[in-house]
Amino acid sequence: MIAEYNATVMIPASDLERAKAWYRDKLGLVPSREEPFGASYVLGGGTRAFLYKSDYAGTAQHTLITFATPDARRDMAELRAKGVEFLDYDLPGLKTVDGIAEFGAVKNCWARDSEGNILGFVEGM
Repeated sequence: MIAEYNATVMIPASDLERAKAWYRDKLGLVPSREEPFGASYVLGGGTRAFLYKSDYAGTAQHTLITFATPDARRDMAELRAKGVEFLDYDLPGLKTVDGIAEFGAVKNCWARDSEGNILGFVEGM
């Protein structure tokens, strides 16, 4: 039953206008619908996301959403040119080199949005 329902990724923003601008200018996302309390997006494959006003934006220390990419290094270069900074990790079982962690053919990288939320980008999944 629940497994058949559509799901929506919820992305908190302390400053909704700043966040909408960041997602538009950095990732090229345009809302499919806007309301005073948030903005709806339809991503590739029909995935839905909702950017909403929250005082708790940026407090989660985990990845909120991951975008599949055919070429992580290319996307990182394009996003860096737009001012996006990628996170570096040096943890047991997770070390990035120039922002990328490699797990065989899988490459992961992470960045924070304007609100401090962690976004992931993965190649090879």
